[in-house]
Amino acid sequence: MPGKVVTPGEWLDARKALLVKEKEMTRANEKLFAQFRDLPMVKVDKEYTFHTSDGKKVTLADLFKDKKQLIVYHFMFSPEADMGCRGCSFMGENFPDVRLLESKDTAFTAVSRAPIEKIEAFKQKTGWKFPWVSSGGSDFNYDFHVTLDESVAPVEYNYRTKAELEERGLARHLDGEQPGLSVFYKEGDEIYHTYSTYARGLERYLTTFNLLDVTPLGRQVGPMGPAEFKLSYEYDEEK
Repeated sequence: MPGKVVTPGEWLDARKALLVKEKEMTRANEKLFAQFRDLPMVKVDKEYTFHTSDGKKVTLADLFKDKKQLIVYHFMFSPEADMGCRGCSFMGENFPDVRLLESKDTAFTAVSRAPIEKIEAFKQKTGWKFPWVSSGGSDFNYDFHVTLDESVAPVEYNYRTKAELEERGLARHLDGEQPGLSVFYKEGDEIYHTYSTYARGLERYLTTFNLLDVTPLGRQVGPMGPAEFKLSYEYDEEK
C-alpha cells in the first residue's frame, strides 16, 4: 500500500496542508505563464517549406491558416523510420481537438522529417485527426534543434551545447531526431518565434501524466517513460 491509513480527521488535516502547497503552485504558475507571454520574440527571416497530405508544398505562414498564433509539435519521425517515435506517439494520444485551439486564434500542427506518405500511413493507423506535415528537404528541424547532425549544424538541444550534454551524460540527445514544441506569432506578413521547449519541458502537455500524478501510484513508468504506453489502436487489437 503506497500510503498509510489514518482517521478522517487526520486525512482532512493532511489534505488541507497539501492544498496550501497546491495554491502556492497555482499562483507561481500564473506568474510563470505571464512571463511566457512577455518573452521577447525573434523574427523568422528564413523561408521554410513543408509537404502536406494533399500533395501541396506550403510555407510556415500557410501553417497559420487564418490564425495569429501557431503551435508546432516537433514529432520524432525520421525519413528512415516506418512509424513515429513511441514517446511522441504518446504525446499524440494526448493532443486536444485542434478546434479548441483554433477557437482562440491558434493553429496547431505536428512536423516531422519523414516523407508525407509515411506520416499519412501512420496517421491513418492511429486515427489521429490533428494536422501533420513533413519538413523533409528544409532546414526547419535543424534550425529549431530537433534534428541533430553535426555535419549540418553545431549540436544543441534543450539550450545546451554538445559539451554540456556530454558532461551531463545525455548521449541520447547528441544526434538524430529529438522532441520539442515551438510557438510562433504572426503580425501581418511577419512571423516571429516566441517559445520552444524540449525534453521534460513537454510533460506539462501530457494530460495522462497530469491525471496519474494525483493518484497514490503515480505515473508507474520506468526508464522508457512515455514510450512504455501503447497506442489506442494497440489496445483495440487486444480485444
